Amino acid sequence: MIRIGILGDIGSGKSYIAKKFGYPVFNADQEVAKLYLENRNIFKKLKKSLPKHINSFPIRKREISNAILSNKSNLNRIIKVVHFEIRNKMNIFLRKNKKSKVIILDIPLLLENRIKKKKDVLIFVQANKSEIMKRLKKRKNFNYKLFNKFKKIQLPLDYKKRKSQFIIKNNFLAKTVKKEIKFILKEIL
Repeated sequence: MIRIGILGDIGSGKSYIAKKFGYPVFNADQEVAKLYLENRNIFKKLKKSLPKHINSFPIRKREISNAILSNKSNLNRIIKVVHFEIRNKMNIFLRKNKKSKVIILDIPLLLENRIKKKKDVLIFVQANKSEIMKRLKKRKNFNYKLFNKFKKIQLPLDYKKRKSQFIIKNNFLAKTVKKEIKFILKEIL
């Protein structure tokens, strides 16, 4: 099994690119959202850790956002609770898809959380910064302060780019993206 890790800036189109490969995708952001909606254990742990902010189940994104914005250490508390469960979900995904020729890991903190394996193929999604901001501002709950907090816990983009074997220049056009993905698959398969 070839593991492909998708790296890039927030809003660069990593999830879009991941889906376009046509192989099973582990999307960490979607899994976190599911935890907030479905996992009472996570709720109990977060309520215990952040009693002023987490009030009801299912956990609302607004509660998480307010907790992060109110205190610097709250993000780390959330990470401590959530990342362990996400790693478990990823391991289940890997076992379930062990016969797949390729799997895609769409995990924003792949390098930061030391999830990357030595043989993983890393692909950096590069997009125009102004285009990224334009797209992020269209998101329903976009919050610039929150965006900056998440940027601070990530490794520099230059570092991620250097660690990657391939770079996909995402101009948000399906035709261009398909062509680049086809080239990468040809190289690694």
